[in-house]
Amino acid sequence: MTLSILDLAPISSGGTARDALLNTLDLARRAEAAGYRRYWLAEHHFAPGVASSAPAVLIGLVAAATSRIRVGSGAVQLGHQTPLSVVEQFGLIDTLYPGRIDLGIGRSGQRRAELAAKAPPTTPAGGEAGRVVDGLLIPPPFDWSRLAAHPHLAFHASLLQQPGARTPDFAEQIDDVIAFLTGEHEAHAVPGEGAEVELWILGSSGGQSAQVAGERGLPFAANYHVSPSSVLEAVEAYRQAFKPSKALAEPFVIVSADVVVAADDATARELAKPYGLWVRSIRTGEGARTYPTPEEADAHVWSAEDLALVKDRIDTRFVGTPDAVAERLRVLRRVTGADELLVTTITHDHADRVRSYELLAGAWDGRS
Repeated sequence: MTLSILDLAPISSGGTARDALLNTLDLARRAEAAGYRRYWLAEHHFAPGVASSAPAVLIGLVAAATSRIRVGSGAVQLGHQTPLSVVEQFGLIDTLYPGRIDLGIGRSGQRRAELAAKAPPTTPAGGEAGRVVDGLLIPPPFDWSRLAAHPHLAFHASLLQQPGARTPDFAEQIDDVIAFLTGEHEAHAVPGEGAEVELWILGSSGGQSAQVAGERGLPFAANYHVSPSSVLEAVEAYRQAFKPSKALAEPFVIVSADVVVAADDATARELAKPYGLWVRSIRTGEGARTYPTPEEADAHVWSAEDLALVKDRIDTRFVGTPDAVAERLRVLRRVTGADELLVTTITHDHADRVRSYELLAGAWDGRS
């Protein structure tokens, strides 16, 4: 199977974090039964609608609830932890579930600071239709600078680190992670040293994450679902920087996509309705809200500014019947050259989310 899953452990309106975590464990079992290759957990903080705030803990629980599927992080935010603490956490999980654990790493706060200082794109999201590359929509770039400079995010960042702490350069941190895992560091991580974890770098642009992944010969995950405008430059930068390593002889890319699948188009569109309202809550700096019902989404009065805020995410979400979505995912894989796809689905009702993944797995055959 060349399909994997990214789960945020979403909390639905009217539900609780406990409900969300129990749903995650159930979905992981169903994903394993359906043949998905990996099950990754995101890291989100201060979000009323996301329960995945401690991915290492949740990965251990998911690994215990399953038996074959690879389980990992998408991604641990290295700006909030030291390389040693991350290697120890994942080494501990690998000790009990050897050969099944993926350590996906992202830049987090370092990337946010760069975005806050960056000039807005010349063409704001929503201003144009974007471009189509061999059947794949590449929307205009979203202006992250406003969100990155939101005072809530600066306050939250201060709570995720000790006072006065300084995050080292990302490349240095990755080198330390590798050294701890291989035993080449002057200090020894126990557990962690010699762990069979698969190390990944996640990135949304052609910047340092893609560069570091390529130069260290590591597999790379590119975000079409979070930053669709820059997915092609991210993949290209990674491939251009790639150098063979003990981990990989050739580049290996996984690309993410937002997906909702149902037996018919009308049902899929109905299930997908709340997504825009949920994305709006993230991009206004409020933090991901509890996931709305379709009825709650219908009640929202959309302004032109709101619509522009979420347009790129709505337009690049794959919604429809199993065969239609599978075909669009094949286009994504062909255009990006992805070796694997990482799909994420959020619906208000857990049963609909499970069914979406099961229908997609059934439509994704050996030729995919």
